[in-house]
Amino acid sequence: MSEIDTWVARQRERAAHLPGAALPWLTRRRADAIARFADLGWPTSRLEAWRHTSLAFLEQQALAAPDSAAHPAATLAALRAAFDDGGHWLVFVDGQFAPTLSVIGTLPTGVTVSALSEAFNTAPDAVEAAFGTADDSASPYALNLALCGDGAFVRLARGTALEQLLHLVFIGATGAADSHLRNLIVADANSEASIVEHHVGGGATLGTVVTRVQAAQDARITHVKLQQQDAQAIHVAQIEAEQARGSHFASHSLSFGARLARNDIHTRFDGEGCETLFNGLYHVDGRRHVDHHTLIEHAMPLGTSREYYRGLVDGNARGVFAGRIIVAQDAQRTDAVQRCDNLLLSKLAEADARPELEIYADDVKCAHGATVGQIDEDALFYLRARGIDEVHARQLLTYAFAAEVIERIAHDALRKHARTALLARLPGGAMLEELL
Repeated sequence: MSEIDTWVARQRERAAHLPGAALPWLTRRRADAIARFADLGWPTSRLEAWRHTSLAFLEQQALAAPDSAAHPAATLAALRAAFDDGGHWLVFVDGQFAPTLSVIGTLPTGVTVSALSEAFNTAPDAVEAAFGTADDSASPYALNLALCGDGAFVRLARGTALEQLLHLVFIGATGAADSHLRNLIVADANSEASIVEHHVGGGATLGTVVTRVQAAQDARITHVKLQQQDAQAIHVAQIEAEQARGSHFASHSLSFGARLARNDIHTRFDGEGCETLFNGLYHVDGRRHVDHHTLIEHAMPLGTSREYYRGLVDGNARGVFAGRIIVAQDAQRTDAVQRCDNLLLSKLAEADARPELEIYADDVKCAHGATVGQIDEDALFYLRARGIDEVHARQLLTYAFAAEVIERIAHDALRKHARTALLARLPGGAMLEELL
């Protein structure tokens, strides 16, 4: 039996026990999804979108849960201590909702926050409308649909605002070899929220995560993803957003963990005057690998998009960025900027940056660019001339390179936590934290 057949058999074994198994529409979509996965197999470097991040090794690798990890309660306590604003906390352990660890608190009228496994029963029609299909999905995300049983379900009624942060916390605690989560965020007209995905701990060797965002007219959604999983994890994730007229969607992706992390982030402007910000930072060392693939579709006029990614690549690690902006023929007066910059911190580090613009309209303002390089020697000389030794000068310049991404996070507590997470990874981070 091939490894693909093993996954198909695994889905058939689990299907009857997955949350929502009694819903006919979900049963059909899961069956279609596993059929698509079986047809496509794991993506290999022969596929252009996966040229730098083949998952073919999963064909030969039997997954097993890691041996040890911190207790979920301890992991959560450390995370909550970093935020002093309370907020709403929806917690999952090894891919399953953990009600005893979750503290959702009092929500504004018209705001729903629940586990997806509960929403299958309480709001099946709303879940069906937002759930998505595997029709055009890459195979890992088809597998996600086929096997997912939990995640977050967030619904913001018209005109509602979630003033405190909503934390979606996914903790690995060695209970499973694979984990598949699906988050649904439905924002009705003029609603607003800031949502944080935390991926922490050990847990599943392979984790797939799909987050779907539907932003109606003039809705404003900020989504921050902080990935800090242990070194043995394989993290394959997709964020899909659909934006209606006048909506604003901001995606901040901070990738600081896992041995292999793949992030696909996509938004589509389905109405005039949409705005989006894609803001990302990744730090990889050792033999780790991180890949961000982004797509912004300007399908309607007067859209504005800003995309900024920066990578710190050390050791024998590899960082990959492939960004694509499509401006449709009718998307006149589009304003789009895309940029990716990488700082190589060792001679063996490798970075690939490929920004792309595909423009079919003629009244647009678009720009893109990319750099891959080492620390600027003139800047290093400037600091050393002022009495800073070379080691500390390099540390300061490395942090300054990354800090620009973090400063784009508007929420104070989130920005502070992101800064702390970055400094924990950088050599000399403790010294730098004292100076900041």
